[in-house]
Amino acid sequence: MKKLSMMLAMGSVLALAACAPSTPEEPVDTFKTEKINVYTRDTSSGTRDGFMNGIGFGDAAANDSVLVSGFITADNNAIMSAMATDIAGIGYVSLSSLNNTVKAFSFEGVEASEANVLNNTYKLKRPFNMIRRADGDYVNDTEYQLTLAFMAFVASNEGADVIANAGAVATSRNGAWSTIVTEHPVCALDNSAVTLKFGGSDSVQKIAEALSAAFTPACGNVQTENDHTGSSDGWKRTQGDQKDGVSYKHIGYASRFFRDAELAGAEDTRVQMAWDAIVAIGHKDNPVDNLTAAQLTSIYNGDITVWGDLYE
Repeated sequence: MKKLSMMLAMGSVLALAACAPSTPEEPVDTFKTEKINVYTRDTSSGTRDGFMNGIGFGDAAANDSVLVSGFITADNNAIMSAMATDIAGIGYVSLSSLNNTVKAFSFEGVEASEANVLNNTYKLKRPFNMIRRADGDYVNDTEYQLTLAFMAFVASNEGADVIANAGAVATSRNGAWSTIVTEHPVCALDNSAVTLKFGGSDSVQKIAEALSAAFTPACGNVQTENDHTGSSDGWKRTQGDQKDGVSYKHIGYASRFFRDAELAGAEDTRVQMAWDAIVAIGHKDNPVDNLTAAQLTSIYNGDITVWGDLYE
């Protein structure tokens, strides 16, 4: 009888244990061990210049030797495409190039947005600049006058709206184009047989094309051509050693501050048209939300090599 009672008691314990809720195992976070795949622009890129200087790693702006081993060099579009598929990747692009196929990391706790660029709380930003050919260095006066008119259009209220719609922050709103255009009588002519050539930074390309499209009907249907191959080429093909070659331009764009050699020409040939944020980006499923300047520097110099070192 005693033995039977013990057996019944043990059965009750086992039954209760079977009914008790089990403690689930902690999910394994395999992303913590993922090796970071580092993407960067080449040394001629204004985006790279702004990014590296913005995170305090200026030595890497034009020097590949200080970067982490195994880094991948790609252009703006290629970095965007890579982040859409590379779960362990990190790169950087202009805010104006950003879309919802990738994840944008906050910088020092601040989201990259036009409002935060304007209120100066988002610190990872760089200028969008324009440079034109020097006075007297045009095929004819019509092309010269159209170039001046274009730069005036960019600084107008309408130009500022185009820049804002394309994702950057205009630095000038000099008034309505309907008033400013009276100072540029060339726009009253039929300019449909004339082509203005633009080049330089590919980070500015989206804005440049939008400005060109808006300017054409505002100035005698002048034709425009955009061929963007990097900030350094913006100067080389307007005032530098390629200004008289087959790839010459009337106006070049730079997505960084002008360098010493590029400041040799007349001051009125250069102007800043906008501010742009640079955004560190990764795959949409990346669990990291915010990165600091120190962390980004450590990623790009190779001190931090796995994603698990960046979050709990």
